[in-house]
Amino acid sequence: MDTALKTVTSKDGTTIAYELSGVGPALVLVGAALSDHADTAKLARLLAEKFTVVNYDRRGRGQSSDTPPYAVEREVEDIKVLIDASGGSAFLFGSSSGAVLALEAGSRLGGKINGLFLYEPPFIVDDSRPPMPDDLIRQIEILVAANRRSDAVKLFFTKGMGIPAIFVTMMRLLMPGWSKATGMAHTLRYDFAVMAGTQTGKPLPAGRWASAQARTLVIVGSKSEAFFHNGAKALSNLLPHTQYRALEGRDHGAVQTAPHAIATAMEEFFLVDNMEIYSR
Repeated sequence: MDTALKTVTSKDGTTIAYELSGVGPALVLVGAALSDHADTAKLARLLAEKFTVVNYDRRGRGQSSDTPPYAVEREVEDIKVLIDASGGSAFLFGSSSGAVLALEAGSRLGGKINGLFLYEPPFIVDDSRPPMPDDLIRQIEILVAANRRSDAVKLFFTKGMGIPAIFVTMMRLLMPGWSKATGMAHTLRYDFAVMAGTQTGKPLPAGRWASAQARTLVIVGSKSEAFFHNGAKALSNLLPHTQYRALEGRDHGAVQTAPHAIATAMEEFFLVDNMEIYSR
């Protein structure tokens, strides 16, 4: 499929860059923390056979610009302008913290959202994982301000994601994308803002997404930690039109390591289960 490089201007003047490919109903891909559109490029190529895929750089990342002060509402406005440029309504996919941002958009943009596919939102709703440390984002901000971006990313991976320090050290030495991640370290506070109040070890805020009406699938890899499953089940019990599923044999990295499995599940949910929308 041919891919076109495009930009749109968000409400506050921020330039949002995206790749457009494929044919069919519009589908916007919302990236996770420390990612840009390159991290979902393989998934986008697979989906382009059935969808018009909008694979964008969230503000402050890749080729998109940034406009302070940050607010979650600004990122929802970014998604809205992308949807408006793609016909006025769209399906949304989000991974990890990007799944929670997609859910925010689903609750704020009403009929513009045809369906939501949320892969492993990292909710912490019980004692199956320690809650996120209250001061973690402040520590990260201090490191970023001191231009110790690599240390900020390392801290996020160890204290935020729970990856053992020895593995993070190996990632730091061997992972080709480490330097790209350090370049986006300042955007970690954006993801913490998106996740606010959902990683405390307590039940999800009951009214936060009450206006989300689109049919939603929240899906978790069968090999992923229990807290991902518990959070997904909690969300499915909280919202109408929401269901939980496990993706056999997959884990949190499946968007990059198993994009075909994600694409297949997405096509099934959006194009078969939502056939009335697809046939508009």
